[in-house]
Amino acid sequence: MVETQYRFRDDEPVTDPAVTVDSFGDQTNAASVRIEPGDDARELLPFLDRLRLVEVNFPSFGDGRGYSSARLLREAGYEGELRAVGAVFVDQLSHLRRCGFDSFAPNAPLDPQDAENAFNRWPDVYQATGDGRPAIWSKRHG
Repeated sequence: MVETQYRFRDDEPVTDPAVTVDSFGDQTNAASVRIEPGDDARELLPFLDRLRLVEVNFPSFGDGRGYSSARLLREAGYEGELRAVGAVFVDQLSHLRRCGFDSFAPNAPLDPQDAENAFNRWPDVYQATGDGRPAIWSKRHG
């Protein structure tokens, strides 16, 4: 079984951070930002060292642009909290985690057992991930 390292934020209200991607660079003390669909996460790359939280909004189930934002940030070295917010459903959890999300604030609560099952369904992966799990080929061929 895979040891999951994630947090659900149902105990913490999700509020839109005052800082958007467009205005983040002009803020001197901002440590969190919210990425909306259509925002370019690459604009945050010069500021990764000062970011503690990046929220990525998923306004609907079919909008997958947030996956790309997460992957881009993790591959660039972002190590802070990466939180998926909005229309986050149990069948997306394993894919969100693979892209590097470690925190989730869904619009509707998810059953904890269903979430645990989703995170542990595929302990081995074939492609490189943003969550640190080695791909099967690297286990085989070192």
